[in-house]
Amino acid sequence: MFSKVFSSATFGIDAVIVEVETHYEKQLPSIIIVGLPDSAVRESKERVTAAIKNSGFEFPLKKITINLAPADIKKEGSSFDLPIAIGLLAAAEVITTEKLQNSIILGELSLDGSLRKVKGILPIAVEALKKGFKNIILPLKSVKEASIVDGINVYGVTNLKETVQLLNGEIELEPIVTNRSELFSEVNKYHLDFSDVKGQENVKRALEISAAGGHNLVMIGPPGSGKSMLAKRFPSILPPLTFEEALETTKIHSIAGILSSQTALITERPFRSPHHTVSDAALIGGGSFPRPGEVSFAHHGVLFLDEFPEFKKNVLEVMRQPMEDYKVTISRSKMSLEFPANFMLVAAMNPCPCGYYTDPTKDCTCNTGMIQKYMAKISGPLLDRIDIHIEVPAVKYKDLSSSENGETSKEIRKRVIDARDIQHERFNHFPMIHSNADMGTNEIRLYCILDSAGTELLKLAMSKLGLSARAYDRILKVSRTIADIDKSENILSKHIGEAIQYRSLDRELWMH
Repeated sequence: MFSKVFSSATFGIDAVIVEVETHYEKQLPSIIIVGLPDSAVRESKERVTAAIKNSGFEFPLKKITINLAPADIKKEGSSFDLPIAIGLLAAAEVITTEKLQNSIILGELSLDGSLRKVKGILPIAVEALKKGFKNIILPLKSVKEASIVDGINVYGVTNLKETVQLLNGEIELEPIVTNRSELFSEVNKYHLDFSDVKGQENVKRALEISAAGGHNLVMIGPPGSGKSMLAKRFPSILPPLTFEEALETTKIHSIAGILSSQTALITERPFRSPHHTVSDAALIGGGSFPRPGEVSFAHHGVLFLDEFPEFKKNVLEVMRQPMEDYKVTISRSKMSLEFPANFMLVAAMNPCPCGYYTDPTKDCTCNTGMIQKYMAKISGPLLDRIDIHIEVPAVKYKDLSSSENGETSKEIRKRVIDARDIQHERFNHFPMIHSNADMGTNEIRLYCILDSAGTELLKLAMSKLGLSARAYDRILKVSRTIADIDKSENILSKHIGEAIQYRSLDRELWMH
């Protein structure tokens, strides 16, 4: 006796269709699972056996061979419990096979036959639709993310018995549908707002420019100056996610199993803030069967690194590749996986070990060697990928005691969206360039042309302020964004002048 049930497995942020083939023989009772199963899949035979018996079905006492094809892709996790159980019952002719031909089935079984939530559902639903399947049958707690995919019937079931009844046509269930427009009507309702921040107008301006041009940014200031407070409000001024961006971001959270069962789609830009003790594998991704890391969870959002120099140097250095390529490649002996990692880096740091080097009201207790050693923790190549350096001074009492609220995130965000619209039109024919920060040398020459006044100002700044050579391109990119915010077609000397102010760490002040 033989049956075939269709299921699926994730591979990176994509999915592959898996055929669960079941074969019976009249020999001593045993169960063999082949097709590169991991320990969780091998253990499924114990869960499946108990679930079938406790659901009121007779378990076949025969030699059972279960093959998970294609056999060269590693199968992991507990989501194969339900398709294996359905395969066993189909081979025993308990289930009619008609509906099985066009259905994808996934779910983890409890010993009593009830179903638990599984991860990686969104990419599986997308792949099932692509391959022409009509139905996807899942645990009820996992249906939200699958229901966002139009064109496939999503059925939520609570236990094995209900699944058998659905496949046999004994009960009718309504496919679960999620209204996309309703999801996006709730988008970007952030609880944190820039109007909460007292003073720090120059820093808010730098964050606005960063958001408008997609520039990475580092804030330097003494403890308590509001760096973390500003960073947490940064996503509230970023442009809203498009549906394609939301889908890709949700896929990453889905395969990692960190998506809430109440969430169909991530509609707000993610904000990730790992602690400085994070390992390189946790930040970038890794493991024997590779999993995404913090840089991928921040895809299309913000990665905030507080106490920037306190991160281990090797951890910071592994970020260089994703910051350049917008993806992470993790290679193992038997596989190589790619995870997207197009994030904006916002970092915060003290100017010296004690934190008060630039504070006019408190004395710094660090000597020159200590400051140099502290700053050297951030390498030149990494600093080269950060366009904006902004000093965050301690907030004055006058600003703290003021009853006036600052500009709201909504007002700032409107200017950011307008600037991004200009860039989308400019880079319409460059598929790999989405904002000014993505410009390469050729695009800088094409779109960052200076007049004679601007050229002279930049030349003077390079020599007088001791700016490094790497600062040159960064200043041009940032000045292009400032001009876009001003809706100016040309980069003027005032735009260059402001951009020069955002290169604090390149000045000789920090090199002594």
